[in-house]
Amino acid sequence: MEETLVFIDEGFLDKLTKLFGEGERIKFDKFDFAKRIAKKQGLICKHLFYYTCPPFQSATPTEEEMKRKKGYDRFTFVLSKNKDITIREGRVQKIINKNGEMEFRQKGVDTLLTIDLSHMKEDYPNVKKIILVSSDTDFCPIIKDIKERNKVEVILYTYFDRERRSKFSLSNELISCCSKYTKLIKDDFISSPIQKRKEDIK
Repeated sequence: MEETLVFIDEGFLDKLTKLFGEGERIKFDKFDFAKRIAKKQGLICKHLFYYTCPPFQSATPTEEEMKRKKGYDRFTFVLSKNKDITIREGRVQKIINKNGEMEFRQKGVDTLLTIDLSHMKEDYPNVKKIILVSSDTDFCPIIKDIKERNKVEVILYTYFDRERRSKFSLSNELISCCSKYTKLIKDDFISSPIQKRKEDIK
């Protein structure tokens, strides 16, 4: 089978697993997930690019913030031991929205993903199809560029609904600029359970 690269926007998947888990995030094996969705397209996942952010830390971190950071560090340590996975880290920004509520937003992730997509032809010249797991229309310019300039097919894995003001409303622009798209389902996650290995337990 033909090889592919899988690019995952963790911020998008985090919200989606919480939706499918009815408020509680579904835990799943990231690389097994990437291999499974690639196989659905008749492809082999050669490498996974995983875009995420460390949890927010205050100037003087709270006990809860330190606990989250410790869990995150443990997770990325295990993930980074797989040579077929590249982790790219942005940062989290705390803001107050127009309703006076506190929100946390990822910063820099889109830029990192765009850079990797722009370099893929030089780094992986034999790859002709890639998989993008996201719902962000900010990627449309780079998708169009690599399709036209590098003749690379972009397969989108995403999720959307028809609810007004939903977190999962999706612009037709993202769908139309990709070569094809597939809507993610709950089974894509629960079919990739985390298998704890002795060498991962420190």
